Amino acid sequence: MELLTHEGKTFEKISYSGKEIKGREFENCTFKNCDFSDSNFSHNRFTECSFIGCNLAMMKLSGTSLQDVAFTDCKLTGLNFGECEDFLFSVRFENCILDYASFAKRRMTKTRFYNTSLKSVDFTAANLTGALFDNTNLERAIFNRTELKEADLSAAFNFSIDPEINSIKKAKFSLHGVAGLLDKYDIRIT
Repeated sequence: MELLTHEGKTFEKISYSGKEIKGREFENCTFKNCDFSDSNFSHNRFTECSFIGCNLAMMKLSGTSLQDVAFTDCKLTGLNFGECEDFLFSVRFENCILDYASFAKRRMTKTRFYNTSLKSVDFTAANLTGALFDNTNLERAIFNRTELKEADLSAAFNFSIDPEINSIKKAKFSLHGVAGLLDKYDIRIT
């Protein structure tokens, strides 16, 4: 990965665990079965890229631009997406582990989460208008001043969302999931 600009390339089984890569641009690139755990990818740009089967646990992304980036079958535990560039931020996740990640203050309207673990993820002050949480585990996820208008949580589970401090107008919930909106009242629903 010595070039500063990479376009239309496939990177397979590369290990950059614990290394620092800065000032690179990746456009329409695919990363397959790569290990970027504990690496520093701050101040890079990824446009229309795909990560498939990669380990990105604890990767640093400060000032990094993620524009139309797809993650499939990836481990992304502990990532702080709140440090990424705001401009054109667009990501989607399928069959991923995002436990302990942070999307605090992140604008991510219409983001798609499919079959993804989002345990203890921080969505504080995030804008998730129109987002889809399809078969997602939101156990201990933090929703505080989160914008969830028109979001679809009908197939999400294990969530606890306080409707008094989060905007949930026209959001979709399953009948079973409604209990997650009443947790703060410590009542029993039978």
